[in-house]
Amino acid sequence: MLAAGPSAAQSCALVLAAAVLLQSLCVAVTFLYFTSELKQLQDTYSKSSIACLTGEELGNFIQNLDTIPNGEEEADPCWQVKWQLGKLIKKMMSRSYEENISAVNAERALAFPSTNEQPHTDPIYRIAAHLTGSSNKKNSLAPRTDSTPRKGRGQKINSWESSHKGHSFLYNVELRNGELVVPKTGFYYIYSQTYFRFRENEHEDSGLLAQIRNPKQLVQYVYKLTNYPEPILLMKSARTSCWSRKAEYGLHSIYQGGVFQLKRDDRIFVSVSNGDIVDMDKEASFFGAFMIS
Repeated sequence: MLAAGPSAAQSCALVLAAAVLLQSLCVAVTFLYFTSELKQLQDTYSKSSIACLTGEELGNFIQNLDTIPNGEEEADPCWQVKWQLGKLIKKMMSRSYEENISAVNAERALAFPSTNEQPHTDPIYRIAAHLTGSSNKKNSLAPRTDSTPRKGRGQKINSWESSHKGHSFLYNVELRNGELVVPKTGFYYIYSQTYFRFRENEHEDSGLLAQIRNPKQLVQYVYKLTNYPEPILLMKSARTSCWSRKAEYGLHSIYQGGVFQLKRDDRIFVSVSNGDIVDMDKEASFFGAFMIS
């Protein structure tokens, strides 16, 4: 009796199992293939991204930043990243350079002011005057007069020591009859001090001594002469004297100073009250001005 062959159901099951096995094998092979390809792509992309920012390539790129790119470079994302980064770095370097240069120039100007200014070529670079009391007191004060045009109040001091003897000097300023002539329009600091000194003299007239000892105001005036008919009062300072009859001498000093705008050819001078007791000592009575801007 012959053995019976496999049934149709068993054959179909075998074919189906073989097909499933083959399909599983294809899926596994496909998975391994694509995994390998993705890994290679990932490594390639990672290396390319790092290469965009490597020092040597980026440094060369910044140096050639102003060159005109071609179409392929503009479409490259890596090129766009490097271009933006290069622009930022170049801008920061330029700003840092300008700040450093400004700081160096400022320090140089403070250390070497002559490098930016030319005092030797500008004839009116230094405008200043300091006048001290004159030893010739008789010719120092103008005659006692009432307030009249072009003179102002008090007695004008006509004579000052303007030579370079002692502390006096004139730099690009002219002195005319006790008046400083302004050479250039600008702002000036003007100052003056007057020294009042009373010393009793045995041979002095008793009536004059009594008159001097009476309490009175000691006043110092600083005037400006312009095209205006009358002098313009810039400053006035005063104090009241009261000397004791038992004192051998009495001393008072008046100082004042301020900033004023003066025009070219303006003239400034000092007047005082009680010229009889003004002491024109060179260290005690002085008058000056200097340009500040």
